[in-house]
Amino acid sequence: MNVKDLRKRVPYQIQRDVLNELSVDQVAEKSDFKISTNEKLRDAVRFKSCFLSFVPLLAWLPQYPFRENAIGDLISGISVGIMHLPQGMAYALLAAVPPVFGLYSSFYPILIYFIFGTSKHISVGTYAVMSVMIGSVTERLAPDSDFMIPGNDTNSTTLDIVGRDAERVKIAATVTFLSGIFQLLLGVVRFGFVVTYLSEPLVRAYTTAAAIHVIVSQLKYSFGINPQRYSGPLSLIYTVIEICALLGKTNIGTLVVSIVTILGLVAAKELSALAARKIPVPIPVELITIIVATVVSWQMDLKTEYGVEVVGEIPSGLQAPVAPAVSLLGSMVGDAFALAVVGYGIAISLGRIFALKYAYKVDSNQELIALGLSNSIGGLFNCFAISCSMSRSMVQVSTGGKSQLVLERWMVSSLDYCLVKAVLAAIIYVNLQGMMKQFGDICSLWRTNKVDMVVWVMTMILTVLFNPDLGLAASIAFSILTVVFRTQLPKYSILGQVPGTDIYRPVEDYHQVKEIPGIMIFRSSATLYFANAEMYIDALYEKTGVDVAKLLSHKKKLEAKRLRKEKKAAKKAKKEAKKRAKETAVKSVVSAFNQGEEPQFSDTDESGEEPELSHAEANGDVNKLSVKEPKDVATVEVGPDPDPDTTLPRAIILDLSPVNFLDTVSVKTLRNIYKDYGEAGVQVYLCGCQSVVESMEKGDFFNEKVTKSILFSSVHDAVLYSQQGNSKEVQYILISHTHTHISEVS
Repeated sequence: MNVKDLRKRVPYQIQRDVLNELSVDQVAEKSDFKISTNEKLRDAVRFKSCFLSFVPLLAWLPQYPFRENAIGDLISGISVGIMHLPQGMAYALLAAVPPVFGLYSSFYPILIYFIFGTSKHISVGTYAVMSVMIGSVTERLAPDSDFMIPGNDTNSTTLDIVGRDAERVKIAATVTFLSGIFQLLLGVVRFGFVVTYLSEPLVRAYTTAAAIHVIVSQLKYSFGINPQRYSGPLSLIYTVIEICALLGKTNIGTLVVSIVTILGLVAAKELSALAARKIPVPIPVELITIIVATVVSWQMDLKTEYGVEVVGEIPSGLQAPVAPAVSLLGSMVGDAFALAVVGYGIAISLGRIFALKYAYKVDSNQELIALGLSNSIGGLFNCFAISCSMSRSMVQVSTGGKSQLVLERWMVSSLDYCLVKAVLAAIIYVNLQGMMKQFGDICSLWRTNKVDMVVWVMTMILTVLFNPDLGLAASIAFSILTVVFRTQLPKYSILGQVPGTDIYRPVEDYHQVKEIPGIMIFRSSATLYFANAEMYIDALYEKTGVDVAKLLSHKKKLEAKRLRKEKKAAKKAKKEAKKRAKETAVKSVVSAFNQGEEPQFSDTDESGEEPELSHAEANGDVNKLSVKEPKDVATVEVGPDPDPDTTLPRAIILDLSPVNFLDTVSVKTLRNIYKDYGEAGVQVYLCGCQSVVESMEKGDFFNEKVTKSILFSSVHDAVLYSQQGNSKEVQYILISHTHTHISEVS
């Protein structure tokens, strides 16, 4: 380290008592104050604030700065409204409903969101991903095969297009209504946090995969073919195979229209981007394309001369509300919930981006309610599910839009039936080029976070293979599994002290970090819960070099060995005592005969008492065993047989600072660690566990012998306490970049 770096170091000095959790509670005067349920309910039901939060329009409209924002919002509204016209009709094809219903979906839901939404910059309306999800439902529940009617000729059939479209509109409106109900319910129960399970890599990969579904679904319009409809897993693969088999039947006129339209749109968008610096309003490229294509189709009679498929008549006016088909609700619950989650996830993600950029707050729960009302009410007017569009939102921002007070111009007129479907498909292709650029995320994620890259790739594969509805569920499940796996494979470390500081770091990551003699400091990088509790114990044994289970088993074997030796020694001593007693008795008889006295036989010794075992045997002493006998009889002693290969630390400190919750299994694990190491003669201390003390109390971790005195706020407190012992008060004195002092207070 050079002199310049040393000068930048700011010194500080700390001197205090080493504090355990009990001491901290006393010094800081821990409070037991908790907000009562009645107070929470009283705050939640305040009418005025509750009503204003439910209808944000009433809060911001009276304060709307007309002079500053009105012109920008007017220009922005006209620009975005012009974009809604072609995109609404194009995305209606994705939903497998007539184009006019895409225009309805660009009108009714927008008015509802204007009243209840909290984002000032997102442009809600039709969205490609939502439309293709709707299309998968409508085509599954109302396939063409159900609307084939017998023709005039034998064995000929005709498709009832009018009946099919009416049924598909009913299905689209019903699933939209149900998805809105789901969003409303989630918003009412304050379930806005559900979007946290949709990470950014997952959302971007999902939209990319959905874009692939969109492109494949539009290929039939670009080539002028009619492939068979597939549903369920792998349907995309089957559809691509079917399209490849039908390429020989391509309508050349339709293909030429598609290619010319795509090239023209790409060139026009590039020119529009170059001219954006000089022109305040973006060029309505899609609208101009539709007008030109319609005129060309009408003048050249493409439908009759070249067999090019056209949209047909687009009616004018608005429709009256229609009740949803209740009989269909049971068959689309899963699809509706997927629509609710995806639509909300995309809208809130984009809304938060703009809110962060322009310094205002987006209420996630209110957004759920706003989108839920937009979809549920829109479903009554035969609209299909909406979300927000990145392209329209960017136009709204770039043209000066600063609030939802935008006059989005919605036009429904008697457009000529000559509008070519291939032109709408080309508009979709060009609008999806931004999503296709998201493939670049793979390279960037490979450099930054490989787990997120795996989530991206797997989400992409699962959504392509299983369709958007099942693919979303599978992707979320996989994303959650990656979190579980990361908690099961954390980094376990032994910590050492940075010289002259109270900072502790993994010894394997730093050259100057040294372990504290006689103290092992163990830390896991993940939280401790039932899924990794056993691995935590195994890693603790491995890192500390002390396998308590084996140590206790070894002690039990030594105990059994001692008992066997003691029993054997006791038997031998008793046998020797009896032998000597008999010898003494024989000597007494011989002596009596020699002296002419009558001999007396007895099982006692000279003192008239039985040979008795020592106090050690009577009380089961495992260290000493002796037999009370004449002085020339040796005493048998069996002492402890320590394992010479086991070097026990004086203390083990568990750093629980990464732990943010404890379940019953983890509390039991910590209790067993404390008990087992304690039986082995090793004291265990816990530090950095302030956030889980309540869980330990509820889990009955503490008792008369185990108290909060083994808990410490920092690793350094625990180290100083274990170094000095718990018989004296210890002072924590630290002077930066010198050394740590420990002083005793008598």
